[in-house]
Amino acid sequence: MGGPLLKNYVDGKFTAPSTRRNLDVDNPATGEVICQVPMSTAADLDVAVQAASRAFLTWSATPVSRRVSYLFSLISAMRRDEEELCKVLVEEMGKSLADAKAEMKRSVQNIEAACAMPMIQQGELLVGAAPDIDGEVLRLPLGVFGVIAPFNFPAMVPFWFIPYAVATGNCVVVKASEQVPNTLDRIFALIHKTGLPPGVCNLVHGDKEAAEALIDHPQVAGISFVGSSKIAKTVARRCVEQGKRFQALGSAKNHLVVMPDANMDECVRNMVTSCYGCAGQRCMASSVIVAVGDQTYQEVIQRFTTASQTVPVADPLDPAVADDPMVMGPVISAKNKSFIESMIEIGVQEGATLLLDGRGIEVDGCPGGHFVGPTILADVQPSTQVHTTEIFGPVVAIMKADSFDEAVRILNDHPYGNGASIYTASGYWARRFKLEVKAGMIGVNVGIPAPVAYLPFGGQKASIFSDIKAQGRDVLNFYTDARIVTQRFWPEK
Repeated sequence: MGGPLLKNYVDGKFTAPSTRRNLDVDNPATGEVICQVPMSTAADLDVAVQAASRAFLTWSATPVSRRVSYLFSLISAMRRDEEELCKVLVEEMGKSLADAKAEMKRSVQNIEAACAMPMIQQGELLVGAAPDIDGEVLRLPLGVFGVIAPFNFPAMVPFWFIPYAVATGNCVVVKASEQVPNTLDRIFALIHKTGLPPGVCNLVHGDKEAAEALIDHPQVAGISFVGSSKIAKTVARRCVEQGKRFQALGSAKNHLVVMPDANMDECVRNMVTSCYGCAGQRCMASSVIVAVGDQTYQEVIQRFTTASQTVPVADPLDPAVADDPMVMGPVISAKNKSFIESMIEIGVQEGATLLLDGRGIEVDGCPGGHFVGPTILADVQPSTQVHTTEIFGPVVAIMKADSFDEAVRILNDHPYGNGASIYTASGYWARRFKLEVKAGMIGVNVGIPAPVAYLPFGGQKASIFSDIKAQGRDVLNFYTDARIVTQRFWPEK
């Protein structure tokens, strides 16, 4: 055990929870312990929810212009401290500095989008709904919302939810991932300095016990969760049973379709970034390439394999590579590394051709790091484990389709439908792709079709278990109740 012990942020103060159970957090590139994180109990979680419930009474009545003023202050603070926040993020998660900076910018963009709440939370009025009667729709906050964050985006994913919940007049309790608690801890220190009233935003560290206590707490109106589909489905079911609102975003297996008319130079460069960024540990990472036609398939195999061999694998904070936008860091843990390597072996056993093997890679100066190099499996068949399983690592499956229609069938038959992209110069193929493919986020000559903060984020099929997606204007409907008022006034006597 070693490193400083983090505290929860509850009711406007950093305080130690009652738990005596702590977990070491290590740097996945070096294996060195960064800090310790407390495994909060259900009782610790209840303290945070009670603080949020008390704060809601006054926060919900605070004018919306005043509510967003704290968000403007947070934007300034995060921009000022961006470099430090990014280094903290890289140290605990392992992604490159370039990816960390992109994540931090998207986090700020979501806060900016929520600052538009004075306009987007305005209600509706129908004058003359009936004789002498008007109809009105008010968008009112609901209470306390819970956010359960994943390890791969310690800053961005929580801010798909936090600023919108706060701006609409709700209070939040965030359960940070126990694998990457430092980034949110630093951001909540900035939130504290904005002067946000105590109890509006609360941070609880912990594992499954704290998460389940948050989901089941009777004073929590809704849950926003991002993680695996298996857990997302469980979260959704538990929320339904308790009459709670929920956003439960799950797993992905994003496909890139390469048409014969694609600009292959740009295509390959784009695919490498999409497949290996964050070591493949992002829900928008592409892990399947479907080449249409034998000639396209052979060219993709040759050129993508060659390009993949040039991806540097290193500690992202090593000064020698820190400025390289293509550097690939470690995966999050030894457990994840072991799973990824086992899936590579399963792919070989299923008959795939191993063109590039990232197992056993050694990085100088990082004997305790959890590294897997770029890995390519060709001749992958639909419905095999390596095709249907979310591996969440730098492992790419390459498949061949004889036609555009066959490529679409491969995508649509897959259980997940998070994101999908097509590389083509043809408006005809692009139009058909975006209309026919069953995925929530579509790209045309874009390897990572992640929408900007002003648009919704979320997939289809088993990639999501909710009607309302994350971020953007639509999330207003999740964090507010549509209060419908029918009113008439008779003349005074």
